[in-house]
Amino acid sequence: MSDPTTGTAPASGPTGPHATTDKGLKGGALGLFSSTVIGLASTAPAYSLAATLGVIVAGVGLQSPIIIVLGFVPMFLIAYGYKELNQADPDCGTTFTWASRAFGPRTGWMGGWGIIAADIIVMANLAQIAGQYGFQLVGADGVARSTLWTTVAGVVWIAVMTLICYIGIEISANSQKVLLTVEIIVLILLGVAALVKAYSGGAPAVSRHVSGSWFDPSSVGSVDVLTKGVLAAVFIYWGWDTAVSVNEETADRNRTPGRAAVLSTILLLLMYLLVTTGAQAYAGVGTTGIGLGNPATSDDVLSNLGSEIFGTTGFGWFLAKLLVFMVLTSAAASTQTTILPTARTTLSMAVFKALPRQFARVHHRFLTPTWSTVGMGLASVAFYVVMTRLSQNLLADSIGSIGLMIAFYYGLTGFACVWYYRKVLTRSARDLWTKGVMPGLGGVLLLFFFIEACVVYAEPDYGSTSWTLPFPPHWHLGGVFVIGAGALILGAVLMVVYRWIAPAFFLRHTIPVSAADPAWRDPAAPPGPRHRGPRRR
Repeated sequence: MSDPTTGTAPASGPTGPHATTDKGLKGGALGLFSSTVIGLASTAPAYSLAATLGVIVAGVGLQSPIIIVLGFVPMFLIAYGYKELNQADPDCGTTFTWASRAFGPRTGWMGGWGIIAADIIVMANLAQIAGQYGFQLVGADGVARSTLWTTVAGVVWIAVMTLICYIGIEISANSQKVLLTVEIIVLILLGVAALVKAYSGGAPAVSRHVSGSWFDPSSVGSVDVLTKGVLAAVFIYWGWDTAVSVNEETADRNRTPGRAAVLSTILLLLMYLLVTTGAQAYAGVGTTGIGLGNPATSDDVLSNLGSEIFGTTGFGWFLAKLLVFMVLTSAAASTQTTILPTARTTLSMAVFKALPRQFARVHHRFLTPTWSTVGMGLASVAFYVVMTRLSQNLLADSIGSIGLMIAFYYGLTGFACVWYYRKVLTRSARDLWTKGVMPGLGGVLLLFFFIEACVVYAEPDYGSTSWTLPFPPHWHLGGVFVIGAGALILGAVLMVVYRWIAPAFFLRHTIPVSAADPAWRDPAAPPGPRHRGPRRR
């Protein structure tokens, strides 16, 4: 057992599939509903649609609905990998811990770094959106266009959400329940109202009825176009894994977090399909006016569309304003739920001596990570301010690079599931599919998209910036690729440095490489005559 005030674990680490180290977090604080809410809120549905739908439409046109479905497929498959790994080892380090067990400490460390880097980068964009929408909501459009004041507002948002995460997981979950409920209701109303008007004649001339061709992947075009669209769609699903990263604070932590993750992805698919199909039927995909492909509104589709669909008077005006408010709170809520998994990843890494022990400290009263939570907030503020100070274009490209890190650590988790359970895959059809085929296929799909995205993002005309390598062969590369690949390379450098400083984790003294024993029955299986943990080798 660890010291709950410091979170320090014994050097040997866990000794069985359910012997997760006690890090001092507040166990049993969350149920299935709360975990699902956290998983959904982490994706920021309203914000994700507002910022990404226009980009998807600009790339694939009328095939946006099938791109939403294709983006769901690897997410659902990987969610099952998370579910199965969590049953064996419900550790808040998730990818870090599981990849370390399956492949070794270096791979695990890079998996943890993928989570940290992606979350810090996305925090900059979330903070910027929260700042801009906050001023727009009160009619201060001029201030909303000021880089200085939106940066100040964004920093304040990060500070407030960091404080909420610091005070306690239950406060975080309860605040998310209210905001997410209203957000989902407004999005459903938007999608339904758009479809009703498109079919009743109350929509503009550019509207059209839903067609089966919208769901035909063969009409998308080239593989490059498909890759760009799917990676954009993957971004709007990204975040459900937060439901698993709070597993040590969840009741029935072996099963509830995994169920919440899978349920989150399914609910997101249904909601995204409704809004995307409805918006496309109402507004079309044109590049002018209310068309979803209009570049002037591609970074904020919902605000413009809300006034058109709901109207500008009476209750419609209220719903349109509420939609703007929901995009604001969605970004703000995602700021909060982005802090949660990163703080718990660094907490777990510190417990297993892969990071300095200060990051393993847990507050004696709030039972939340202290250094890890505050450190995540400070790192996010620093990155946001530096990127804003350097260039808005650089900030935009940094957000685009997140797709590489998402594909990296989600795909790694899928492969880790297959390899950890390799000895039990032939035990039953269920084991073969849920522990092998599904997470393995998800990993292969994300590996393909990762490689293809590197090729696409490396083109110098992709994104808002481009870079020329200062050394031979002086390649000219796109800024999205440089930032994404650079973040992963930075992680590798930091790993080498920390291995030299504190080698215990890298010598496998804290997390031994292991595999599930064929005799082990997972907690989700029906009770049987044999139920014992796997032998650790």
